[in-house]
Amino acid sequence: MEKKNWTIPELLELSGGYWSTCALHAGVKLDVFSQLDKGPLPAETVAARVKSDERGISMLLHALVALGLLEKQGENFAATPFAASYLSRNSHEYLGHIIMHHHHLMASWANLDQAVRTGEPVRERVSHEDVESSRESFLMGMFNLAMQLAPRVVPQIDLSGRRRLLDIGGGPGTYAIYFCKQNPDLDAVICDLPTTRSFAEKTVAHFDLSDRIGFIDVDFEKEELPEGFDVAWLSHVLHGIGPAACERLLKKAVTALEPGGLVLVQEFILDDTRDAPVFPALFSLNMLLGTPDGQSYSEAEIVRMLQSAGAKDVHRLPIQLPNGAGIVAGTKSRG
Repeated sequence: MEKKNWTIPELLELSGGYWSTCALHAGVKLDVFSQLDKGPLPAETVAARVKSDERGISMLLHALVALGLLEKQGENFAATPFAASYLSRNSHEYLGHIIMHHHHLMASWANLDQAVRTGEPVRERVSHEDVESSRESFLMGMFNLAMQLAPRVVPQIDLSGRRRLLDIGGGPGTYAIYFCKQNPDLDAVICDLPTTRSFAEKTVAHFDLSDRIGFIDVDFEKEELPEGFDVAWLSHVLHGIGPAACERLLKKAVTALEPGGLVLVQEFILDDTRDAPVFPALFSLNMLLGTPDGQSYSEAEIVRMLQSAGAKDVHRLPIQLPNGAGIVAGTKSRG
C-alpha cells in the first residue's frame, strides 16, 4: 500500500468534511433540489415550498452554491444540470435514497469510539415511522447503487445456457432484473425478507419482468433456500454477518444449485493484508457500528469460505469495480 504524505490543511479538511456532507443531506432531506430543477427561484419561494425558515434556507442555498450543486443568478437560485439529474425527485436518475441512507447512518458514526471500545453495535432502534423511512432509504438506496453498477457488471458475466438464477438477499431485485434483461432465456427468484417483497415486486413490475422474476420470503440466516437453480447470486450480503454465518449461508447457496451450477459473490473486498483499499476498510467499521458480527472480508477469506461450502474452481473475476468491490465465482461439482 502506497504511503500517503499528509499535510495539515488536508488533515483539517478531513476532520471537518462532515460540514459539506450535512449540507448535502439537508438539501436532499428538505427536497430543495426538486424545487429548483425547472428554473431559478428566490430563497423566500423555496422556503415557503419546503416549509422552512427563510434565513436558514438562504444560508443553505448559498452553501450549496459554494459546493457547486446550485447556481446563483442575481438573487435567485437554480439547480446545476448535475443536481437536477441526480438530486431532484423529479428525475428518474434520482440518488436521494442512498444519500438519505447515509444520513441515517451518521448518528452511529459519531459514536464510533464507543463501538470500538466495546466491540458492540451502537446503532439505536428508532420509532416505527423512522423504521419505515430508514428501510425505504436503505432498499431504494441499494437500488440507486445497483442501477449505477448492474448495467456495467452484468454484461461481463457469462450466463449463457443457464436457466434459473437465485438472487439471495436481492432486495429490490436490480441484479435479477439486469441478468434477465441480458439473458432472454433466464428466469430468476429474489430471496429475501417479507418486508422487502413490496419494493422488489414494484421494481420488477416497472421493468415489465413480473412473468420471469418471482419473490420468495426467506430469512436466509435461519431457513433453508429453495433448490433447483443453476446460478446463485449474493451481492453485498456477506458483510452483514460473521464468518461462521457466512460459511453456513454459502453452503446453503451451493446446496441450492444443480451440479455444475455457478455461485457468484459480490462484496467490498479487502486486500489480504486488510489495510486496503480504503472503502472496504472503512465499510468494515460501518458494520461494527450496526451489526453484532458483520465486517468486510478479504479475497482470501471469501475464497476459503466458498471452497469450504463445496465450490470448486473458485476465483475472482477480472471485473473492475469502484470502492474496492469485486466478484468471486465458484462452481458446484458435477460429481
